[in-house]
Amino acid sequence: MREHRQLRDCLGRFATGVTVMTCKPPGRAPNGITVNSFSSVSLDPPLVLWSIARDSRSTAAFLDASAFVVNILAEDQQALSVHFAQSERPDFDQIENLRESQVIEGQPVLPDCLAYLHCRTCVVHDGGDHHVLLGEVVEFELGRDTKPLVYYRGHYISLPE
Repeated sequence: MREHRQLRDCLGRFATGVTVMTCKPPGRAPNGITVNSFSSVSLDPPLVLWSIARDSRSTAAFLDASAFVVNILAEDQQALSVHFAQSERPDFDQIENLRESQVIEGQPVLPDCLAYLHCRTCVVHDGGDHHVLLGEVVEFELGRDTKPLVYYRGHYISLPE
């Protein structure tokens, strides 16, 4: 296979929305990570999937948690995306209006997102240098009705009006 950078550049030609996955494992602090490897899988049953690098500092938290929340970011939430993309576990104390899921107790929900999916982890698959998490959507919420945060070729972009 050609160089990894070239493969990343090729894959970067696929524009994606941006999400932040959040969880709170039992007895531990909340955790969150910016993810664009998110996809719907099935409506019946309602299933979604996403992947996390095996060497991510957040991996243990998501593998230990039995649930997670998909927070789908709006165009004006780039700073939130950057905050949760840091290599160190980001501080939730800096997030104003953070709330807990009313559906899956204790799971953190970020403010002002486009939509939310409250999920229970069904299964974790081996995905090479990543884990692939399949989650059952227990509940969902629509948030603000505005443009999404979009990532393309290594940069955030704006959609035309």
